[in-house]
Amino acid sequence: MKVKYYKGADLLSLRVSNKPYQDATRGGDLVVHYAKDGEPVLVEILNASKFLKEAGKSLPAKLEGTIARESSVAIPHRVR
Repeated sequence: MKVKYYKGADLLSLRVSNKPYQDATRGGDLVVHYAKDGEPVLVEILNASKFLKEAGKSLPAKLEGTIARESSVAIPHRVR
């Protein structure tokens, strides 16, 4: 799994598969991208700082460290 935090967009991205994604659905602050076969490929958490604040100490230290080191510009995506 690859984890990336986009500071400018306050977006946390969790890549769970190397397959290309074809479609996405959104529920609240959660966007899930799916491969052609319906397998989840990428999960994005919008307003990630709020999520992280609420999640608090339940996140593994490794994940928190990865998020703290990452910053970039988010790439737009198609959501249905």
